[in-house]
Amino acid sequence: MSDPDSAPADPTPPGAVVPLVRLSHVSKYYGAFRALDDVSMDIRRGEVVAVVGASGSGKSTLCRTVNRLETIQSGTIEIDGERLPEEGRELARLRADVGMVFQSFNLFPHRTVLDNITLAPIRVRGIDRAEAEATAHRLLERVGLDDQAAKRPAQLSGGQAQRVAIARALAMDPKVMLFDEPTSALDPEMINEVLDVVKGLAADGMTMLVVTHEMGFARSVADRVVFMDAGRIVESGAPADFFSAPDTERARDFLAKVLSH
Repeated sequence: MSDPDSAPADPTPPGAVVPLVRLSHVSKYYGAFRALDDVSMDIRRGEVVAVVGASGSGKSTLCRTVNRLETIQSGTIEIDGERLPEEGRELARLRADVGMVFQSFNLFPHRTVLDNITLAPIRVRGIDRAEAEATAHRLLERVGLDDQAAKRPAQLSGGQAQRVAIARALAMDPKVMLFDEPTSALDPEMINEVLDVVKGLAADGMTMLVVTHEMGFARSVADRVVFMDAGRIVESGAPADFFSAPDTERARDFLAKVLSH
């Protein structure tokens, strides 16, 4: 249960721009294990934030708390100035504004690519089928897959399936996109085709939180890199600063290991 009296770490001053996503003093436990430890972070509208760190550092848990796929024990989460409810219809309404792309593609195997993309807009947003299908075709063209609309997920490569998953998330016209290691389940030759789509979204101004092991992507596309260790944000800064002159010994050790491979 989150604390209903918990206030944001740095309340927005009157007249200031409200961050699109705000996490304030968020903690998450699995038994005695503290997966997130008093995490506070703002994401500005149009900002691309890459979250990096070793396995088990809390990156994916952080990503999944933003739309309450993971519950939290304390702290608050706000989307576009609205506090994220713990459950119910209001949670579903706010969650619809948050696109999520997982490590595994989570497509419905018995439905076509087109149906996978149109299902949520029709059922959740109440959009007319013809309009939803027109949007789906436009999004499939955007990710380079309009000729795959009639196929089922089993007929796609991993890279194609992940691009369909991105199109599905975009079909809800989200305010922010969350990517939880979107390339980790892909063969090396398929990684770039997915990252190219994400780069295109960044160029178009989409607000994104991207958990990634792809340091080249974090360096070249992100506006800010957040480094996590043991459930805490250890460093946060511009990619050029983080990769060339990290402030902490933990960040230096991490970069020495991942950049030497």
